[in-house]
Amino acid sequence: MGKPVRLALLGCGTVGSEVVRLLHEQAADLAARVGAPIEIAGIAVRRPNRARGELPVDPALFTTDALGLVKRDDVDVVVEVVGGIEPARTWLVEALRSGKSAVTANKALLAEDGGTLHDAAAEGGADLFYEASVAGAIPLLRPLRDSLHGDSITRVTGIVNGTTNFILSAMDATGAGFTEALEEATALGYAEADPTADVEGFDAAAKAAILASLAFHTRVGADDVHREGITEVSAADMASAKAMGCTIKLLCIAERGPGADGAESVSVRVHPAMIPRSHPLASVGDAFNAVFVEAVAAGQLMFYGRGAGGAPTASAVLGDIVAVARNRLAGVHTASESAYADLPIRPMGEAVTRYHISLDVADRAGVLAAVAGVFARHDVSIATVRQSGRHADASLVIVTHRAPDAALAATVEELRGLDVVRSIASVLRVEGGQ
Repeated sequence: MGKPVRLALLGCGTVGSEVVRLLHEQAADLAARVGAPIEIAGIAVRRPNRARGELPVDPALFTTDALGLVKRDDVDVVVEVVGGIEPARTWLVEALRSGKSAVTANKALLAEDGGTLHDAAAEGGADLFYEASVAGAIPLLRPLRDSLHGDSITRVTGIVNGTTNFILSAMDATGAGFTEALEEATALGYAEADPTADVEGFDAAAKAAILASLAFHTRVGADDVHREGITEVSAADMASAKAMGCTIKLLCIAERGPGADGAESVSVRVHPAMIPRSHPLASVGDAFNAVFVEAVAAGQLMFYGRGAGGAPTASAVLGDIVAVARNRLAGVHTASESAYADLPIRPMGEAVTRYHISLDVADRAGVLAAVAGVFARHDVSIATVRQSGRHADASLVIVTHRAPDAALAATVEELRGLDVVRSIASVLRVEGGQ
């Protein structure tokens, strides 16, 4: 056995407590895998005297001085599970620049300012690992960064937020509306008291930025991601999706390909979308996550599992700790970033997709021709039209062929002003089909 690898743990909440427990319970196995014991040098928390049940740790290890703990000479690895932008960024930059390896689950910081962390890691010759930042326990980021490094990834499509997936799955199964499904998710502990980050797509957008950065060797930030949440998805939308043989999921979609000018670029978006029930992601229910990767040589790959929770997330953190500890003993570090491609970010208007549009229309001759004329003017081809009802209940449901999002959005905007269209009941994108 080599000299112990000593950790500074920043945060001891749901995930941090599980990290401590697993380090204690698996100490012998972890030491055998690393080649040296892993020891906790200190744990930074806001309230060191808070009761923490039967946590197997010496109370003397707790401190409120996180930065002081990071700077200690006897610390080899800093593990950050606090979250947020500051002061987590300051702590991690200090650690990395001084040559200490860092493990983090902080998706918000990585999406907001991951470049600063990667630059600090390069400057200090240190490891920066963050498997737990996306999709919890699912081994995903390292396969993108390492296993598929010799391939060219063209598209990543994923369900990466368990709360919204639970809500949409409940709506699909029971016919409930969004509000009722959200109340159920909150009661079961799947949704926070303030679910904004989840239901408005902020959480998924941060994860989409991290996935795109790794997949396409380009720095992608949260501001580069087009984001829409699920609050406008209705029971009627679900019923319409079922009628098409589809379901609705909040998807993160990252694509690499030619933009409007023909040059290679990257498109990253998060929004609810209809997908065929035959698609592998359609069967992902409850609060599970899944990511569907398409690559030139490897073809189609899917990663599936629990995307959140203390134990699953701690499992990913422990995996990173073992990796950086091994590197530390070997005197090497792994490049945490490959951003050589430096591709431009394609605006949402250039993303090619399909629309499902539900219209309440006047019940009179010429309505379909007037509506079709609007689509023709914007060079949007109609795939299917379903007409139902009479008089005040007359409606049209139109599904388009693939077209630039800007053309589709302009079509919808002109439809709003058409005198034969009383209202636009819903607009949803359609993915996963031709």
